[in-house]
Amino acid sequence: MQSNLTSQQQSNGQRVFVIGNGMTKFYKPGKHDYDYPDLAKLAIERSLRDANIKYDEVQAAYVGYVYGDSTCGQRAVYTVGMTGIPIVNVNNNCSTGSSALYLAHNAVKSGMNDCVMALGFEKMFTGSLQTFFPDRISPLDKFFINDNEMRGDSNSPFAPRLFGNAGREHIEKYGTKPEHFAKIAWKNHKHSVNNPYSQFRDEYTLEQIIKSPKIHEPLTKLQCCPTSDGAACAILASEAYVKQHNLQDQAVEILGITMTTDYRSTFDDKSSIKLIGSEMAKKCAQSVYKQAGISPKDVQVVELHDCFSANELCTYEALGLCPEGKAGEYIDKNEFTYGGKYVVNPSGGLISKGHPLGATGLAQCAELCWQVRGMADKRQVKDAKIALQHNLGLGGACVIVAYKKYQPGYQKNLRKDQSADPAILEKLEAAQEERPKL
Repeated sequence: MQSNLTSQQQSNGQRVFVIGNGMTKFYKPGKHDYDYPDLAKLAIERSLRDANIKYDEVQAAYVGYVYGDSTCGQRAVYTVGMTGIPIVNVNNNCSTGSSALYLAHNAVKSGMNDCVMALGFEKMFTGSLQTFFPDRISPLDKFFINDNEMRGDSNSPFAPRLFGNAGREHIEKYGTKPEHFAKIAWKNHKHSVNNPYSQFRDEYTLEQIIKSPKIHEPLTKLQCCPTSDGAACAILASEAYVKQHNLQDQAVEILGITMTTDYRSTFDDKSSIKLIGSEMAKKCAQSVYKQAGISPKDVQVVELHDCFSANELCTYEALGLCPEGKAGEYIDKNEFTYGGKYVVNPSGGLISKGHPLGATGLAQCAELCWQVRGMADKRQVKDAKIALQHNLGLGGACVIVAYKKYQPGYQKNLRKDQSADPAILEKLEAAQEERPKL
């Protein structure tokens, strides 16, 4: 379908909208009966129902996962149909889901497609992240070498070691206290109580978080994200498609989206904070703000990559949510939760919601779209109009997205088969005729 665009619109590309979101609950690996195609099917069907379209409307699919064989994307998408569309498999470490979103956005923005799917899923192993190819150079070798040169060797798992050392640098450089990192985890666990998709929904006291087992100074166990299984999906469309299908009331515009990779400063500046991606996050955010014509002060709600509490704290400053070195002060003033300047990770974030690598970025997308559409129930952020997403993968890639609701009044036009509550969706799914598995 071709859009009637002016020459100016064509030079800037088409406007891009998220018209449907769906995700599964995030599960502890080994504690459920789903395989990755089952998880993917649930997420896809929920996003299609939300958009009120059929799968054969989708013109291309970008599918992200980290742990799996080649063409798992095809196997996952085939659970809902086989229409011969291009299916591109995406792997960009922890930013995989948002990388699939980035590619889907570009396909619509360019005018190549009018309706595309971004899907992410993961079926992980229990315990810390691991590598599977010891006979070749690790893509993270320079990160390990730099970390050892700056901080010395450690028996800690590599991910909490890198992010924990960034937290230690922030303490040494700005006088931040270990309690500030614990307060971030306390906030995110508290937020997750109201998220039925979250892997964990337990609330903890600050003392419990501080006294949980030490993983790598200053991080304790309750400040680290768990491994998780799950899937999430988003349907993206052009403005012409949105209008043709009468989806204006639920469409969420992607005002800006950028992907950055590492700069020389990641390694050359000998900084643990820059080693975990603060510079590429800063440059990425600046690009998105420029694209969207906004500044941090225009944002109400943020989903950012809190794989560890130290990364959330450093990211506050990289995104411009507070001045450099002032994150601790803002945390003490409760500026990053309900009633503060921003609500960060209302979903519970990776720390409590979980982190199935391929699904995380698209779960962030779902949460933020539900927020600006007014569908987030007990975790709804008041007057949420502009939302910001930050998804980071070491190795490295950072994707940041700015969203804005297209038109107010979505709740007035909710169909009976629409909901952001998985319990309601499960009842709808049970009432449908079960399709045979592929």
